[in-house]
Amino acid sequence: MINWLNNLSDTQQFAIFTAVKAFVAFNVMMGIVTYVVLAERRVCAFIQDRIGPNRVGPFGLVQPFADAVKSFFKEEFTPAHVRKIYFILAPAIALMPAILNLAVIPFGSKLGHQPMVLANLNVGILYTFGIVSLGVYSIVLAGYAANSKYPFLGGIRSSAQMISYEISMGMSVIPIFMLVGSLNLNDVISYQTGALWHWLVFKQPLAFAIFLGAAFAETNRTPFDLPEAEQELAGGYNIEYSSIKFALFFMGEYANMILASAMMVTLFFGGWTLPWFGLDQPAATLGVGLAHIVIFLAKVCVFLFGFIWVRWMWPRFRYDQLMNLGWCQFLPLALANIVVTAVILWLKTK
Repeated sequence: MINWLNNLSDTQQFAIFTAVKAFVAFNVMMGIVTYVVLAERRVCAFIQDRIGPNRVGPFGLVQPFADAVKSFFKEEFTPAHVRKIYFILAPAIALMPAILNLAVIPFGSKLGHQPMVLANLNVGILYTFGIVSLGVYSIVLAGYAANSKYPFLGGIRSSAQMISYEISMGMSVIPIFMLVGSLNLNDVISYQTGALWHWLVFKQPLAFAIFLGAAFAETNRTPFDLPEAEQELAGGYNIEYSSIKFALFFMGEYANMILASAMMVTLFFGGWTLPWFGLDQPAATLGVGLAHIVIFLAKVCVFLFGFIWVRWMWPRFRYDQLMNLGWCQFLPLALANIVVTAVILWLKTK
């Protein structure tokens, strides 16, 4: 096998290794999606003093597979009044932004000679925000295609919400790249090596706070879940969907949570680095390379737990409060942070 690989050209080897990494990364993300759903149900049960799912497999660990079988075999019903082309297209788009953005996230240093990133783009952050902005189309199309008032209201809310908070999210990361001097996510991680206080969350706490709040809004999670708002919109934009189409929206939400968590880990918490035991430098051995991947996934899981905990502990904002927070507080603070960072960097050059 090794001899066969050595006989291939560099381009062929690159294509094969990239395909393998993409396949593994996609399946790991989908695996995390399934078990984050189970974790949310168990955390919800704990907060509400219930038991939660514990019948399918030991400790309920096989429950996600039972849910998947149920989703595939439920009746797939398309109401007669919907706009069918858009109705089918919307859930197909729901999962795509998270999958495409997975390509530029450095989820480790190296395994052997292979960097643990699918596409090491010099403009990785611009690519990420460009793809994230496409996520709104899925919800807007779903609301429009349903041809019903509650989904339509959910789609309108989501479009206004996601567009508003994308601006704050984009502005919040500009000071990061002013400090690092690069738009490459690997360079951002390299900047944070050496010591714990090199992590950018300590140098840019305001940027992290704004990015965190915007991440909740971008993923339509409580306290920013007005596009779904079960109590008033009966589920919002996805109310007319069933079976696998509904499951795609469901998976898209949790995949976007994983992406947002991975971005926060990369930008503010050192990515795959850990400033102890020498685990903040690129891998020299296979074991260190695997340890870096485990460290990255562990940090992501901490943020995922935060997403889940907030959902069951915080009330939902009113719509006017949501828009006021985005335009009148997050955006001015993000702009002020850019100016202050620029002034500090300018003074350091004097």
